[in-house]
Amino acid sequence: MDILLSRLLLFLVSLIALPSCDSTADKLNMCMDGKHQITEPRPEGQLYEQCSPWKENACCTANTTEEAHQDNSYLYNFNWNHCGVMSKKCKQHFIQDTCFYECSPHLGPWIQAASESWRKERILDVPLCLEDCESWYEDCKDDYTCKENWHKGWDWSTGTNRCPSNSQCSRWTQIFSSAQDMCEKIWSNSYKYTTLTKDSGRCMQMWFTGPNPNRKVAEYYLNGSETVAIATSLHVIVLLMMLLH
Repeated sequence: MDILLSRLLLFLVSLIALPSCDSTADKLNMCMDGKHQITEPRPEGQLYEQCSPWKENACCTANTTEEAHQDNSYLYNFNWNHCGVMSKKCKQHFIQDTCFYECSPHLGPWIQAASESWRKERILDVPLCLEDCESWYEDCKDDYTCKENWHKGWDWSTGTNRCPSNSQCSRWTQIFSSAQDMCEKIWSNSYKYTTLTKDSGRCMQMWFTGPNPNRKVAEYYLNGSETVAIATSLHVIVLLMMLLH
């Protein structure tokens, strides 16, 4: 038993000693394995309009960003106008959302394996800044939709999304009761609503100018998760040492 516990102790110590710096660096600058993202981030100087803030370091191509601005693009054949013409101010947020999803190289801490046929990875619970969620909801509150989860449940019989037969178009505020309700439900919990503001450095920004502020945010969350993992391992080691004595 002493030999077994000693070996287990050595194994746990080796886990803590693993070169976490390399994996941290990877997660701070990586592209998810999605439908349109490139393999590794790189400068893309010709990114289109609302996607241009990512031009210095991006996971998307110029063609992808141009298509992101179209009502019926080849990216996902998704029709924003499924309940009448979406207002310009509302649509701008969905374009920015698409740019963020396709282009961001700093989503590593929230990338998870995905079971969908069209992608191998997805994002989950990305903490969005309060301003981004609230303005998104405010600018869409007079629009209409028929579903709260836009990832699934559509009628795709025509090749583009249509409202399912058991639904009806309703005012935005009837489908989504709040900004939190919308941000968290609309893409299957890809985003997490927070009360953190952009100057906190603790939330991800969809809208920004100048240098991308999201790397520092990702670093904060990534380091925090590593600290928890190490602390958990140390706790187990202490218990084992007690057993050994």
